[in-house]
Amino acid sequence: MKTLKDVKIGETVKVVKLHGEGAVKRRIMDMGITKGVDIYVRKVAPLGDPVEITVRNYELSLRKADAEMVEVE
Repeated sequence: MKTLKDVKIGETVKVVKLHGEGAVKRRIMDMGITKGVDIYVRKVAPLGDPVEITVRNYELSLRKADAEMVEVE
C-alpha cells in the first residue's frame, strides 16, 4: 500500500482511499482530499514533516501523520 507520505517530490498521484476515522478523516476530506482527486507533491521539509502538496488548484501543507492516512496510486 502506497501512501501520500511515500510519494517523491514532483510526482502526481491519484487518491484511492482515505484511512483513519471520525474527525481526522472529516478534516482531510474538508481540505479537498477525496477519492479520485489528483495530488501533486511540491515540496517535502528536510525532516519529512510537513509535505507541501497541490490539490484542486490550491496549495496545502500536510503533516506526515495525516499524509499516511491517504492511500494513493
